[in-house]
Amino acid sequence: MLTFLLWCILLVLCWPLALIALLAYPVVWLFLLPFRIIGIAVGGALHLVWAVVMLPFFVARRLARI
Repeated sequence: MLTFLLWCILLVLCWPLALIALLAYPVVWLFLLPFRIIGIAVGGALHLVWAVVMLPFFVARRLARI
């Protein structure tokens, strides 16, 4: 919502720049999409490594309660 309000203000102040931003937004989004996918994959891999490293501690804690 904030982005839309900022775009409306830009439209009032400088409409050619607002139209250029409106047309460039999908191109920029497509350009940044691979980086977003790589970030999701790296985040998932780091969570997996963290889970594997912490598994013995979780098991030991669970066994200590019994």
